[in-house]
Amino acid sequence: MNRNLIIGTVLTLVFITLAAVSFIWTPADIETLDIPNKLQSSNTTNLFGTDHFGRDILSMIMMGARTSIAVALVAVGVGMALGIPLGLLAAARHGSLLDELIMRGNDLVFAFPSLVIAILITAVFGASAVNAIIAIGIFNIPVFARLTRGAALPLWERDFILAARVCGKSAARISVEHILPNITNLMIVQGTIQFSLGILAEAALSYIGLGAQPPTASWGRMLADAQTLVSIAPHTALVPGFAILLMVLGLNLMGDGLRDWLDPRLRVVRT
Repeated sequence: MNRNLIIGTVLTLVFITLAAVSFIWTPADIETLDIPNKLQSSNTTNLFGTDHFGRDILSMIMMGARTSIAVALVAVGVGMALGIPLGLLAAARHGSLLDELIMRGNDLVFAFPSLVIAILITAVFGASAVNAIIAIGIFNIPVFARLTRGAALPLWERDFILAARVCGKSAARISVEHILPNITNLMIVQGTIQFSLGILAEAALSYIGLGAQPPTASWGRMLADAQTLVSIAPHTALVPGFAILLMVLGLNLMGDGLRDWLDPRLRVVRT
């Protein structure tokens, strides 16, 4: 296990732990306003201070972590659940009309800026965490479909696949039993990368008011509320900003470390 994998895993686990703990305990109730104590700096009662409503920022960070992780996790799950089967199907029918339809459909989705379309979707159907999940998930589908197809195509020319064909196995069975296990490591690495992008996308949508709605806490919403308070209470913007930074950094480091750790060629070199 390399240094990037260890550091990235630790950073990611810290925020996952905060999100999990928030289900049973937070230092303060984020729905309770305490205007007389607003914009307090770090103290013994509020470790990261309070926001413009007097709410405890640490509690907001914990609840925001839960929102960001849930949205990104479900969005990536949607992308993998639909994109990987489409990629396997396109690779199995390489050169056919079905392959062309799948890949040209992916190209059509890629032709539009993802964040702009996500904003359009949430603006049309309403601002909510569910619509943010749908918007982010849609753009994860072609990512996994293209990666799956590209990784699967060379495998179809390998001898063990030809042997499976000789044994009478169907293309669907070969894809599930032989192709998918050999590209799982790539899907895991790409999943961590898309997870970090999902965190950023959720924060961006919440920042402009199209993500999770109050009283649900969101890091992007915290940044939006703090943008006019930077000069008088910089901690209200720095804390959620660093939370997003560290979470995304941890996921990217973990993805980079997993890529090196799962690569069989590098494994031989290490041996």
